[in-house]
Amino acid sequence: MDETYQVYLNRVARLTLPATYQSQVQHIQESPKFRPHPDGGRHPVAFPGYTVITPPWVEDSESSSFYATLKNCQEQLVQQLDAGMMVPVPPDSFHLTVADLIWDSAYRHASEKPDFEVQLRGAIAKSFEQYQQSTSGGNPIRWQPLGLMVMPRALAVCLLPKDEQAYDRILQFRRSIYQNHNLIGLGIEQQYRFTPHVTLGYFGDIPPNLDSDRFCTTLSQLNDLWLDGESKELWSHHAELRKFDDMTHYYREPDWPVLQF
Repeated sequence: MDETYQVYLNRVARLTLPATYQSQVQHIQESPKFRPHPDGGRHPVAFPGYTVITPPWVEDSESSSFYATLKNCQEQLVQQLDAGMMVPVPPDSFHLTVADLIWDSAYRHASEKPDFEVQLRGAIAKSFEQYQQSTSGGNPIRWQPLGLMVMPRALAVCLLPKDEQAYDRILQFRRSIYQNHNLIGLGIEQQYRFTPHVTLGYFGDIPPNLDSDRFCTTLSQLNDLWLDGESKELWSHHAELRKFDDMTHYYREPDWPVLQF
């Protein structure tokens, strides 16, 4: 599934174009990860699993400027889109997913084995160790925002590694995870091409008569938030194994694996 840097750039660059928005808005769907509640809003449903992510904003003070801009973008989306169309995730939970691991029914099935989680943490620790032994490291990976991207059930800000070297480093790190035979034995495998992003919210009440032109124009105009990119970079100093029970909170224990970039 790995792509060359140029193929990757060409693919993700199209994701934030107005023409792409027009195409993708025809296929958006209500997310099953949030359920309507009698209070008028939507509450998260159980969706447990494990992932490897950068620390969420609440624990990453060095990225405050970057995440504050994302929060502003999220607030404007909520205000400008049709009421209830996007269910915002808590800004404290903003993060970059480095490698999806296991979730929902696959996690529920695997976790029936009493030693599954111990084996998972041990295997991830080995992957982190292998990566650190194969690279000099010492520098954070820098990401620049490209613009908003429309996914079938969510809205996110798409990110680009600062340069080809950063891209190659993150691919090497992902390979250390997905080519780990112990993880494969636990049912963990790569299922998606790498499209780095920070999710802002999930689709909720999609109007049957949605004005797609207005929707796409709103997204394109909000992309202007990223034009002075230098002050809006995300610097990833490390990645961590995290557990989640739903799409609003990602947590870890002090002795769980951490990788220093």
